[in-house]
Amino acid sequence: MDNPRRGAIVRGMSHDADILIVGGGLNGPSLAIALARSGLRSIVIDALPEETRMGAEFDGRSYALALASVRMLGALGLWDDLADDAQPILEIKASDGRAGEGAAPHFLHFDHSEIEEGPMGHMIEDRFLRRALLAAMEAEPLVTHLPGAKVIAQDTTAAAQVTLDDGRILSGRLLVGADGRRSGTAERAGIRRTGWDYGQTALVCAIAHERPHDGIAHQFFMPGGPLAILPLPGNRSSIVWSERTARAAEIAAMDDADYLDALRPAFGDFRGEIELAGARYSYPLSLSIAEAFVAPRLALIGDAAHGVHPIAGQGLNLGLRDVAALAEVLTDARRRGEDIAAPDVLARYQTWRRFDTTAMAVATDAFNRLFSNDNPLLRAVRDAGMGLVQAAPALRRRFIREAAGLTGDVPRLLQGRPL
Repeated sequence: MDNPRRGAIVRGMSHDADILIVGGGLNGPSLAIALARSGLRSIVIDALPEETRMGAEFDGRSYALALASVRMLGALGLWDDLADDAQPILEIKASDGRAGEGAAPHFLHFDHSEIEEGPMGHMIEDRFLRRALLAAMEAEPLVTHLPGAKVIAQDTTAAAQVTLDDGRILSGRLLVGADGRRSGTAERAGIRRTGWDYGQTALVCAIAHERPHDGIAHQFFMPGGPLAILPLPGNRSSIVWSERTARAAEIAAMDDADYLDALRPAFGDFRGEIELAGARYSYPLSLSIAEAFVAPRLALIGDAAHGVHPIAGQGLNLGLRDVAALAEVLTDARRRGEDIAAPDVLARYQTWRRFDTTAMAVATDAFNRLFSNDNPLLRAVRDAGMGLVQAAPALRRRFIREAAGLTGDVPRLLQGRPL
């Protein structure tokens, strides 16, 4: 028999799989692997070719994984292979900044030593996380990966059914959309989105610098938007630089030398000379929330459900919280003998995730509006507020635990426990 991971679908069942997952980025494969641990079979329909996903070169993209997300990867058996390529985040420092002036003294300082659990999180390059998920799917008999396949139609009337661009028709008990902010899965289900454009663009790259970062993440609040400097292994850092759209377009069009010249006044000289250490990316910033996370025999996760401003670095972590919550809801329903795609089962997932997502969306939106300006009165008020947080150990500790993903109703996987 052909290897099902190469495109042949296993027959002989009432459905091709329990779960059809549209989207092969990070959240879709994570969900498939998590569900497999509890005996549920998934097919991951991935629009990108496998050779694209398997690329070993560093393209400049990295993620800040909260401690809870690291625990989840450990529970799935992935973290041991990732740990050597990850950089612990030991401290976070936030400060005002202006181009040409560098950062002011920080008004907020979080240190991992204030909590007992260890580092608040880790930075990991996209290439390592992506390849670890692909390898785990390849090794898991209950996961079928279909790279280079696109869904052109879906029907969830009696079962979850999708039609691929090559004419194949697949069926399952539940359809999951993990296909990004422009989710075709959500659109075909008639799920609308709400949100707005921030008038900002994120410029993303990695840089090498002379001086060590000591595991410290910096957030400079510039008038045009925040500049995040996030530690990577070695003398390297990941840059997420938010600028107003017109200015960002000018910077993105520059050659590498001019790009670095534009970055240096915002970055400052506290880490010595800098140079690019990977490709450059840019993407527009907006708030985009699906008006529903579920529909008949359908659920949305990750950016298909919500896209927030990167000011708190929580995008991927929110998606992994979706994965952990949905996997737990479906696993528990299966053990109780329920239909995993029943409306009341899916409603449990939506109820669990809607409040957390809305709270994060409101917080990131408010922080961006408050900090992405040069109004001296607003600067004075917000700096005073942050100073109060800095001066209150209990409040500061709560902020640290929030950033680490340790607060609220935490799914079992995010606690590091098996399903």
